[in-house]
Amino acid sequence: MSALPRARRARCPASSANLGPGFDTLALAVSLYVEVEIRPARRLTMRAEGEGKDLATDQTHLAARVAMDVAGTEGLDITVRSEIPVARGLGSSAALAVAAAAAAGSRDPLGVATAVDGHPENAAASVLGGLVTATMLGPGPAAARLPLDNDLALVVLVPDRRLPTVQARQALPEMVPHHDATFNLGRMGLLLSGLADRRRLVREATEDRLHQQARTPLFPESPVLLAGLEDAGALAACWSGAGPSLIGICDAASAGRVREAGERLLATARVAGRALLLTPDTTGLVVEDL
Repeated sequence: MSALPRARRARCPASSANLGPGFDTLALAVSLYVEVEIRPARRLTMRAEGEGKDLATDQTHLAARVAMDVAGTEGLDITVRSEIPVARGLGSSAALAVAAAAAAGSRDPLGVATAVDGHPENAAASVLGGLVTATMLGPGPAAARLPLDNDLALVVLVPDRRLPTVQARQALPEMVPHHDATFNLGRMGLLLSGLADRRRLVREATEDRLHQQARTPLFPESPVLLAGLEDAGALAACWSGAGPSLIGICDAASAGRVREAGERLLATARVAGRALLLTPDTTGLVVEDL
């Protein structure tokens, strides 16, 4: 808990986690943002703009819960402005928790957001920016930046349908065979090498046996869309977080063509949604006093 001596604004990026084999371990910050502005007030007031504006703007809102807990008061005027689609596998709740904690004066927004959201990799990407690995060490999260090629771009297919993380988690098996775990570890090594140098990135680097196949029944069009992204020029493709968004990792020079192909793929598969051309965010959390 910390005091709120002055008004603050915090801004941080969305994130794409897992990235194929890096289940609950890897995340990449992407250029969609949430901004939380908090000012001292006599009572709690909240407003939301952009993505998530349909959510209840009262004490049950995630930003309000986090900010009140951090600041130790309900006397807050909170404004949330978000570009991050909700329940689409782009780390919206982790990013919102990071921004709310930072705007409320927390010295450890990563720890606060991890405790609230339960996903240190998403929160770490929103705090640190870039490609990160994160895990829990004892009671708190530990995270580190990893090398990332500057000439990578991202094409993200964002369906209009939502897929809550809780539902996506329920689709996973409780146990996995030893050879499947080994399969993922090998692919993750290839993926990290390819993300550090796009010339080494191969399609097989995002193959996975821990979560993507188990979640396919929740989004049965996903295999065709993923293959279509790669056929259109993506270096590799995978689910973004728990889905249903899908991400094509591209050479920046060809990403525009892949995005156009992504729009056609969605239309052909009769999946309502949009194809976004994004870049990795390498800045992470930014906080300013107002």
